[in-house]
Parts: sequence; C-alpha cells; structure tokens
Amino acid sequence: FENPFHAGDLQGVYPETLTADVSESEHGARLVLYAGIDDGKIAEIRFRAFACPHLVAAAEAVCREAEGGKLSELRTVKANELMERLSVPVGKTGRMLLIEDAVEKLHAQSGCAG
Repeated sequence: FENPFHAGDLQGVYPETLTADVSESEHGARLVLYAGIDDGKIAEIRFRAFACPHLVAAAEAVCREAEGGKLSELRTVKANELMERLSVPVGKTGRMLLIEDAVEKLHAQSGCAG
C-alpha cells in the first residue's frame, strides 16, 4: 500500500487498450483497471482506486503479478484469496469483489469471453 507502483495511467501505447471501471455503491468504492495488451500479453497494467488502503494494496498486488502474463491468467484472481493473503477484514469483502468484477470486465472487452 505504501508504494503503489502500478497506480495511475498507462504510460505506453499498445495495439489494444482495455479499461474496466467498477464501483460498489454501499460505500462509494470505485476501481478502474487499465491494461495495455500487446501480442496477447498484458504489457502494462495500471489502476486507480477510490477506496480504503486494502483495495489499493490488493489492486497493486494484482497488477504486479499480472504484468507480462496473459489476460486469461488474470481471471484466476479471487477476492477471498487476496483477502487472506493481505489480511483484509471480512467487512471489506464487497470492496475486494471489485477486483474480480474489474478483471471480468477486462476479459470480456478483449473478445476472449467464455
């Protein structure tokens, strides 16, 4: 959380750029993921999180691990696993589910749905 390297906008120009904007109305949390895709891989991924430090930390972890991999691999991200790994309180489950929603939106945009 202290040094979210992947926070902000994409810096490069890519053949395919995807954006997923999701929100949770109960607490006003919002997560935006930006992915630059090149040759079927996530060349760069960035986020903007408008929420608690737990969501920022989770988004950073997901981006750090996803960069360089295939978009389909990103679909394996599960909120409950992130919560356990990052010691996120159960009360923040709704915010953490934003990550799964954003990943699913990115995947659907890529034309690889299914």
